[in-house]
Amino acid sequence: MPTSVATLTQRPIITICTQRNQGDVPGTVRSLLLSTKRLQELLKEWSVGQATELQVSDGYVQIGTDFNNAIRAFAYHQIDLSDIHSIPGELRVPLEQCLGEDPSPEILETYMPEVRQVLYKLLKGLQARQDAWKASGGRVP
Repeated sequence: MPTSVATLTQRPIITICTQRNQGDVPGTVRSLLLSTKRLQELLKEWSVGQATELQVSDGYVQIGTDFNNAIRAFAYHQIDLSDIHSIPGELRVPLEQCLGEDPSPEILETYMPEVRQVLYKLLKGLQARQDAWKASGGRVP
């Protein structure tokens, strides 16, 4: 039975892009993939009482930051990612539902398939841009 309704933290995200890093597609994608992996680790830790709801929420916020940086990096090379702009919102739904429950491995098993499905959609969306990235010269400015 849920003890409280969980809402993921929405904090203002301040990102300073310099001319040097704003088109760094490989770097921003790497950071995004690492933050998705970290979120999955945090969820596992949360399910056994080794991470807090706030830590999971912070992991989600980091994904949002890294996602926005990746969007900007691809846009720098005129590569559109509008078809995956909904990913952060799609990820938020199962996370809030999961965190609204008491932590347990069983609860995590209930919600992880949907979390993984959203992350898989993100991965496929990024992979679909590999050819466009290579065609743009595939270089960090």
